[in-house]
Amino acid sequence: MAKLAEDFQVIDADTHYTEPPDLWTKRAPAGYEDRVLRIEDIDGKPTWVVDGAQLGFARGGGVVGRQGEKVPFVDSQTWGLDRVHQAAWDPKVRLEVMDECGIHAQVLFPNAIGLGGHSLNTVVKDEVLRRMCVEIYNDAMAEMQAEANLRFLPMATMPSWEVGACVKETERIAGLGLRGINMTSDPQDLGSPDLANRAWDPLWEVCADLDMPVHFHIGSSNTAMDFFGKYFWPSQHEYVKPAIGGGMLFLNSARVVMNTVFSGVFDRFPKLEMVAVESGIGWIPFILETMDYELLENAPTQAAELSRKPSEYFKQNWYATLWFEENQGDLQGLIDKVGEDKILFETDFPHPTCLYPAPLETVAAKMEALRPETCRKIMGENAAKLYRL
Repeated sequence: MAKLAEDFQVIDADTHYTEPPDLWTKRAPAGYEDRVLRIEDIDGKPTWVVDGAQLGFARGGGVVGRQGEKVPFVDSQTWGLDRVHQAAWDPKVRLEVMDECGIHAQVLFPNAIGLGGHSLNTVVKDEVLRRMCVEIYNDAMAEMQAEANLRFLPMATMPSWEVGACVKETERIAGLGLRGINMTSDPQDLGSPDLANRAWDPLWEVCADLDMPVHFHIGSSNTAMDFFGKYFWPSQHEYVKPAIGGGMLFLNSARVVMNTVFSGVFDRFPKLEMVAVESGIGWIPFILETMDYELLENAPTQAAELSRKPSEYFKQNWYATLWFEENQGDLQGLIDKVGEDKILFETDFPHPTCLYPAPLETVAAKMEALRPETCRKIMGENAAKLYRL
């Protein structure tokens, strides 16, 4: 594996950080310690609570156990912080695991507050407290990034119930050195306009100006997670249901790509960059063809309003992440269709589909079969450029 990464640093573009119990309480202003997110014992279970509301069982947020064992998703659902691998929530141990795996840096996404921060924004009713919880989380992420000397690249969550608040928070966290934002795909769930609405143009403008890529993780909204629970048929085995739900969540990335392109946002902000996180790349060529065909068939006037074919925006404005795909032995051909400059490597540690325990060994054969420059770009150089490392 050293051969694969001997002349570049591997960057893992999708991992998850389980928020420790005191993330909010130790940073809360005086008088708010008992209102911000914290873990309490409720009916014998550690439970995330905030201002009297419950977010649910304080799960460990991973399928990798304390001793390094990996289990099916269903079996991990009873795990708290005492059962999950310490690297899920302890930055020091996470760095040790990264060193063992040969990974230089990792992009981090949340667990307890929702993959797009949407759970936090849904539960907390007091807007002042809600904004405080968002800012505390982002402050903690900036601290982690600085202390790890950019080996951690946490994506900031957004106060996505209000466009203006998102703009201000993006400007604030850019000043703290964070390198991108983590956005829900469906802010209309929280009372904001949907993302095709030009009301969001101020956010796109500031993200483009500050080189802050916008990330859309699968399952990043109430709408997306509702579909997760509906894709499988009820009589399927309990272990099979997350395999169906998780696989079908990839389709939400196609939905986001299509909606953003058709909205014309990239004509208005050509420097804006977005990332489809944890959805692979195999769907992209078909969806790009679909976009061109369907828009001309159904909305020729609107198609003419775009400055280029819908499919052409992806290689300019979008990134996607790759981890387990083989593409029947022609991965290079798939990559060439998508664009080798727009693909990032990920492991998804420590979530159900993660490449743990030996991620680089797992992908070595297929990566070594690629053109050397393609391998370098996907395994690290593209991410280094995107995140200004």
